[in-house]
Amino acid sequence: MKLFRHIMLGAAVLLAQVSSASAADVKLPVVASFSILGDIVANVGGDRIAVTTLVGPDQDAHVFQPAPDHIKSVARAKLVVINGLGFEGWMERVVQSANYRGDIVVASNGIAVRDRVSDEHDANDGHDHDHHHGKNDPHAWQNPANIVVYTRNIVAALSKLDPAGASVYQKNGDTYIAKLNELDRWATQQFAQFPDAKRKVITSHDAFEYFGAHYQVKFLAPQGVSTDSEPSAKEVANLIRQIRKEKIRAVFIENMSSPKLLQQISKEAGVALGGKLYADALSQADGPAPTYLKLMRYNIEQLLAQMKLN
Repeated sequence: MKLFRHIMLGAAVLLAQVSSASAADVKLPVVASFSILGDIVANVGGDRIAVTTLVGPDQDAHVFQPAPDHIKSVARAKLVVINGLGFEGWMERVVQSANYRGDIVVASNGIAVRDRVSDEHDANDGHDHDHHHGKNDPHAWQNPANIVVYTRNIVAALSKLDPAGASVYQKNGDTYIAKLNELDRWATQQFAQFPDAKRKVITSHDAFEYFGAHYQVKFLAPQGVSTDSEPSAKEVANLIRQIRKEKIRAVFIENMSSPKLLQQISKEAGVALGGKLYADALSQADGPAPTYLKLMRYNIEQLLAQMKLN
């Protein structure tokens, strides 16, 4: 009888250990709207969450078309994290189709929102350059100081959803913020080496307003804030004249944009195309920008290299 009790007690302890381990292995399903945001969420959540990204690496959120698998991912999620500022114009119908009733975290809440700034090449030509974003520029992640705010919002949301992991999320968030601040200090020092006249860049579309304002770099683009726009012939001609007049040599395509337009512009303006910049999406895992921190450092190094040629 005593042996039987020992066996039963041992079995109960083993079962409790297995159940505890199984509970610990269950990760919170979290959906992030696009690849850059997914990486930030993963840094905060660590091993306690499983992140699904709707718009993946090298994909364009501006023209994203949700598929049934995306709807299923949202339906299973315990938390959905979006950028906000009109970036995910398709998210409302995804949430409705998934019958999602959980929290939706707007990561950009609390940042200093910038309006899209029109340059002389896109003013008063009768075209709508705001597209579906309205006046707000949604590309706030291009300033690492804004990602500090994103990170804190994500820490708060995950801690609310999973109080048992709050200390882990806070620690992960603090570690990530330290890396963001280190990146920002380095970038500021690098750009400080160049006079304003050399801090001029041509890109595919207006995705770098936050970056430009933060680091005092002037970005010009033939497209508006959305890649689903087409610039007018007048815009393109004005931009070519500006490149020639200001002797701009930093001309870049973006990872999810067609290079044809900038190839035409660079040819007619007599300047060579620089490297590729990552604006709205990470690269694939084997590319140069598989994480947000690597994306920013890669972009900055590309810009610095081209500015040295000016």
